[in-house]
Amino acid sequence: MGLLSDPHCRRALSRLILRLNTPLCALSYVAGLGWFLALAFPPLAPRTYMSENAMGSTMVEEQFGLGERALSYAREFAGHKKKAGGMPVAWLEKTMWNLGLEVHRQPFARTLPFPDETRERYMVKGTNVYGILRAPRAASTEALVLSVPCSEGPRNNQAVGLMLALAAYFRGQIYWAKDIIFLVTEHDLVGTEAWLEAYHDVNITEVRSAGAVGRAGAIQAAIALELSSDVVTSFDVAVEGLNGQLPNLDLLNLFHAFCQKNELLCTIQGKLQRQDWDSLPAYGHSLQTLLLMVLAQASGRPRGDHGLFLRYRIEAVTLRGINSFRQYKYDMSAVGEMLEGMFRKLNNLLERLHQSYFFYLLPSLSRFVSIGLYMPAFGFLILVLVLKALDLWMKLSKSDAGGTERLWDGDRASAAEDPRPGLLALVPPVLICHAAGLALYTLPVLGQRAATHHFPVSEAEAVVLTVIAIYVAGMALPHSTHRVVSGPGSDRGWMALKLLALLYLALQLGCLALLNFSLGFLLAATMVPAAAAVRPTGPKVLLAALLVLSTPAVTLLLAIFLERELLEAPAGAGEGWQLFLAAVGEGLLQHHLYGSFLFPFLALGAYPAWLLLWNVLFWK
Repeated sequence: MGLLSDPHCRRALSRLILRLNTPLCALSYVAGLGWFLALAFPPLAPRTYMSENAMGSTMVEEQFGLGERALSYAREFAGHKKKAGGMPVAWLEKTMWNLGLEVHRQPFARTLPFPDETRERYMVKGTNVYGILRAPRAASTEALVLSVPCSEGPRNNQAVGLMLALAAYFRGQIYWAKDIIFLVTEHDLVGTEAWLEAYHDVNITEVRSAGAVGRAGAIQAAIALELSSDVVTSFDVAVEGLNGQLPNLDLLNLFHAFCQKNELLCTIQGKLQRQDWDSLPAYGHSLQTLLLMVLAQASGRPRGDHGLFLRYRIEAVTLRGINSFRQYKYDMSAVGEMLEGMFRKLNNLLERLHQSYFFYLLPSLSRFVSIGLYMPAFGFLILVLVLKALDLWMKLSKSDAGGTERLWDGDRASAAEDPRPGLLALVPPVLICHAAGLALYTLPVLGQRAATHHFPVSEAEAVVLTVIAIYVAGMALPHSTHRVVSGPGSDRGWMALKLLALLYLALQLGCLALLNFSLGFLLAATMVPAAAAVRPTGPKVLLAALLVLSTPAVTLLLAIFLERELLEAPAGAGEGWQLFLAAVGEGLLQHHLYGSFLFPFLALGAYPAWLLLWNVLFWK
């Protein structure tokens, strides 16, 4: 405080910030990227550990031996599904009833905002079937869920068979203190969301359903199972949920512990963990896994049915059985023993999972990066915006004090000759930029029918192309803005506008990083350099190209190419563009169906902030 209260020290500090602003900004940006790249090193990624005492040991004796019965159920389910042309509701109800479960069905319907051409659906109608195994040693106050999606074709038939075999085995045990719900959903995430809304008696996404007749206790944890072969070579775990939400780390540790106990191979992001952490190839492998998780979390898209459970404060993961060309194969009995052990440990919980981390990154299943270690990387990037904003504020303050001041490098202006625009002069650019963002958010879905009437495109194509058209049309806004601004332009005007844009962008990214670190970091890494460098003087073509490359749309396109490279399936220019169009349409659907905030944030927040910087570049 003495440094700031002493006028001599304050002037020395201001001169230091003004003189070394560009080197400090460059150093801070490089430090942020370097810190992030270092997160894959073992010192910054300690080993995972179990924090919940009730799940601290895997000393349970798994006795599941109904592997052949699971395959029999799977074959029966596949035959009835093929005969019914969809989920065999009647057969599932009869089978669950014969197993001694309390069986219920839940019809639902949902009209999509525009046709989903990827899955070829518009009017979605389906039925969820679930059976409740009542706990013999409790009063139905708590519950666990085993969820299996009924997929089209031959996919996931073995998961349904294993679920029914587990229900038959669990029915004969007397140690259950929590109800267990065996849920089969139709139409993937739409059916899961319909069941969750009905179970909790809420209506968030306008799904029409008959409601959940049967209820168990408050759901403590859920496991979504995807299995499409009689044997598996490994299990891949998906943790990213809606809007980048993650389950408690203890649930992931529980899965990893039982995979190790039963000698099952387990992966995350499709990557096996390496043992030689000290080698450079091991670091590259961990960095790839870390980047894949960052890209998956930044998308805000649930990577399985578990992703919708998380918004209801239900810790959940999705387990996917993989059958590859590896030598060791595991049958249904081994998989069932692993699931039995997990449910028995979850049955011991005395309270909700809360002692471990909810914010983390995973370079592998055995190591994690906590929020206290990865947040400094984002802080260094945001520091660039703060330093540049301080630089502009000091220049504007000195200009207000009178005298000749150097407002920016290479030019000298006089405060007496330079008109002083008030804050009202900044209102038109801000309003016009946010009006463009509002149009980007509302017009694509509202104007889809008009677009299909005037152009030979489908409704889904019309929505995506309208988004792109409005996005590109925003680049013409500086000319409209300057027609509205009264009086001649001034150097103080663009400096004040850039100061506002930098603070606005820093505030947005800071709030976003608290909800979805990966999305905030990716946007900061791409937008911060252009935001700091943009100004109406200097190499305008170079600055315009840098600003265009930093736009959120280009960030999405580059992220798609990066993800394909990390998955060792590189995409060409044409395929990448098609994936980009599909990602735009998927983002809109995710928002309207499940409440994803990625599209509204980009349309109403990041895009207007980028347009303000575009206005600064073309300030007249």
